Amino acid sequence: MSEHAAHPPTVTGPVYRERLSPGPAAWCGAVGLGVIVGVTLWPLAHTVGAVVGLLVAAATLAALVATAPVIAVADGRLRAGKAQIAVDLLGEVTTMDDAEAMRTALGPALDARAFVCLRAWARTGVRVELEDPLDPTPYWLLSTRRPQELAAALTR
Repeated sequence: MSEHAAHPPTVTGPVYRERLSPGPAAWCGAVGLGVIVGVTLWPLAHTVGAVVGLLVAAATLAALVATAPVIAVADGRLRAGKAQIAVDLLGEVTTMDDAEAMRTALGPALDARAFVCLRAWARTGVRVELEDPLDPTPYWLLSTRRPQELAAALTR
């Protein structure tokens, strides 16, 4: 019997997945930028002002969506944007369920060596300690709108 028949490969889907998409304020800011550009160009040429304003708003919205990182736990790995680490190298997970706790973690309590994946429109997060002796990074600080769910996925 072949090894594959005795131990079929296991493919697991994501245990947790969240795209840190912009919130309503960011969308309004992008549209507001388009309006400002359009109004600025309006005296020169009405059509040009309207078209360029719409293009600026659309480009800003597209950039916000394209740069929104994904936080995921799948296949034994934690991914935050382009960074990833094996879940078995993680230690204690601390949730920050309110904006004040996250602000403190990002301000006076922040270790400069920490890895941070932050989006201002996600005001809650988690702090994940690293237990890798070869990694100088003491912990990851991640924005998330669902800190309890992410912590549960990491501690399974």
